[in-house]
Amino acid sequence: RCFPLSCPCTCGPHTHPRMSPQTSETASFVAFFTFVWDHLFKGFHGDAELANETFSELDDHHNLDHVDAALFMHHEDDPDLHNHFFFFLNEKVFSYYQNKVVEGYPKDISEVFPGIPDHLEAAVECPKIDCDEDSVIFFKGHDIYHYHMNTQTVDKKHFESMPNCTSAFHFMENYYCFHGHQFSKFNPKPERCTASTPERPAGDDDDHVEREKCSRVHLDALTSDDAGNVYAFRSHHYIHKDDGSDNITVEAIDSAFKEIHSDLDAVFSYDNHLYMIKDDNVHVYKIGEPHIHLDGYPKTLKEELGVEGHVDTAMVCNDHPHIAHIIQGNKMFDVDMKATPREPTNERPLSLFKHVDTAMCGPKGVTVVVGNHFYHFDSVMIMVAARALPEQHRVSSGLFGCDH
Repeated sequence: RCFPLSCPCTCGPHTHPRMSPQTSETASFVAFFTFVWDHLFKGFHGDAELANETFSELDDHHNLDHVDAALFMHHEDDPDLHNHFFFFLNEKVFSYYQNKVVEGYPKDISEVFPGIPDHLEAAVECPKIDCDEDSVIFFKGHDIYHYHMNTQTVDKKHFESMPNCTSAFHFMENYYCFHGHQFSKFNPKPERCTASTPERPAGDDDDHVEREKCSRVHLDALTSDDAGNVYAFRSHHYIHKDDGSDNITVEAIDSAFKEIHSDLDAVFSYDNHLYMIKDDNVHVYKIGEPHIHLDGYPKTLKEELGVEGHVDTAMVCNDHPHIAHIIQGNKMFDVDMKATPREPTNERPLSLFKHVDTAMCGPKGVTVVVGNHFYHFDSVMIMVAARALPEQHRVSSGLFGCDH
């Protein structure tokens, strides 16, 4: 994720000279800080640094590879909130003042901002000059939450016409919602919250293939089908690589998988079908041109696979073609796809990884992706038994042939 956060100073929504256009879908900016997954840019010059070097406490509670949302608060009526940074990670919120975590934090989001859900996608402050009273606007899916600071009340609205905001930004008198490689301006007032036609950030071009091939933003999901074709999903786009060739295409996810739209959690291929996991649901598509969404889906994870909780990745390998290997955190278990009912078995720890972004099986073994790198193992058994990481490879060059 990339988040723009800015404090009330001379700052602006310019492209960082060392940030490529694709970071608009994954960044957050404050004072002027720009968070791109686990890295932080300060101002508009210089190299990125790990975010936990400046905000170390974030890593005390999470294996920091992202920040869900972030904002700089302006609320003079409450000195405990005024001029504080707020970072949202999963169900927790961190408060910083002068780059030091405030005593008692992190706290549950619901404790500090009653009525606001966990796992947010974006947040932006709206001062009284724009919203009639000091407010914070939170985004999750198509739901927009206007949180009123003085009364601690929430106005929730649902906007199908408003794109999912992966980050939000306030500069001068304008409010920006970033989604994929585009952005929209929007009116922040609850009763008038509308968005403009999406535009592309300055400096972006039409070369989707090159941009996605060479992106350093981690993949959300990855799989290889029975024919050896690779499907890689990132935010609103997916990369398709034909088996045995360098032919790569990039499309919007909803052009082929409209029920998914974006932000896939996991995917695996079984019996010429793609099993696609998003949140607590499983969608199944028959592979073809076009891919066909099966009737009766989505089904819940529990109903389809016997699994509960967030799934980081899943894969089916040739040595056990009816076993889906499910990874949650640093544990893996198996689901027999021929069993009725299906249920997780054979749980074992992954000693090498605290977290896996995605993984897939192919003719040469297992590919495990963490951040913008991947590791290769000859088999699942070797991956589980390994006590040292194999050679690290870059996703952009090793999987997609990016030459820079």
